[in-house]
Amino acid sequence: MIPGSIATGVQLAVPRLASIPSPPRGVLYLGPLPLRAYAFCIILGIVVAVIWGNRRFVARGGRPGRVTDIAVFCVPFGLVGGRLYHVITDNELYFRPGRNPWNAFAIWDGGLGIWGAVALGGLGAWIGCRYYKVPLSAFADSVAPGLIVAQAIGRLGNYFNQELFGARTTLPWGLDVYLRTPGGVAGTQADCGLPNVAPEFPTSYIKADPTVLCGTYHPTFLYELLWNLVIAALLVWADRKFRLGRGQVFWLYVAGYTLGRGWIEALRIDTANHFLGLRINVFTSILMFVVAVVVLIARRGVQRENPALLVGRPPKLGPGEVDTFGADVDGPGHDSVIEDHDSDVEGHDSGIKSDAVAPVESDADPESRAEGEIPAGNVPDHRPGT
Repeated sequence: MIPGSIATGVQLAVPRLASIPSPPRGVLYLGPLPLRAYAFCIILGIVVAVIWGNRRFVARGGRPGRVTDIAVFCVPFGLVGGRLYHVITDNELYFRPGRNPWNAFAIWDGGLGIWGAVALGGLGAWIGCRYYKVPLSAFADSVAPGLIVAQAIGRLGNYFNQELFGARTTLPWGLDVYLRTPGGVAGTQADCGLPNVAPEFPTSYIKADPTVLCGTYHPTFLYELLWNLVIAALLVWADRKFRLGRGQVFWLYVAGYTLGRGWIEALRIDTANHFLGLRINVFTSILMFVVAVVVLIARRGVQRENPALLVGRPPKLGPGEVDTFGADVDGPGHDSVIEDHDSDVEGHDSGIKSDAVAPVESDADPESRAEGEIPAGNVPDHRPGT
């Protein structure tokens, strides 16, 4: 402070100590090929979720690679569902006068609604689990931590697209948003748009030269990224401590994610439709949080699935090959080898002991078999670093 400034009434401007600079562009070119940051982050998130989900599923007693097999069903469904949710809830971006409806297919420009992705992705997962004869709940519990980490990675794509940020702020971690123009041509402050409207630009635009700072805003993408990582850690801790099963990890993910998404969404100033006076995503978050809490209360103390039920459909074997997977599954029937030839389970020569789980009927739903449960806490978890 300058001596005498208080006495003379001089008000000093306090310089900001730091800020987060926004990237100059969201698309890089490898020769003629565009590398879109948003699409890259989505793909990277999917890969992380599948790899981690596989490790967790194997630790519960499932076959290695089974999550990858089921992901072939649920990932395409999830991408379509996520895009549909976005296009339906933000239809004015594509189907109003002056808009190009074909941009509804431009998924690389951003725009995936998590609720549509979870809904249709869940349908794809159900189909995959039915085909491979494993419990959907065990699959959902296995992939839940990886799923929310994938969402965190996806938020980095919003950073590169310079989108989905909150109101103006003077906080030291505020995001500096710069004017982007076609080819980076010069522009003015007026090109940033109205003061109270988010200055978002097409992903093909790049930072103008000379640079024009449109403003400093709450980095809501960063808030959600960090929140998601905290929830992922919570899921892993709770699963280890309480031996969660029958979808409890998944519904805890829904509750934890929506708890954060609600207040983070309320900070955003990008264009959004409203329902009952709330942004649609805020309303949906409140609704899904209530649903998740009710399900968790209803399933309190539920028994975890028997690891033997996670073995599921065996792979197709060549002449002379033998499927020995299942011999090391922990829990009841721990020493058994479950063989399923042409979807039949033969209890006589499968190695199942007389006091083990009853033979699994090939046409039954693994979710509905009460004998496929074991008391929480009875199964050691060997997952490394989950």
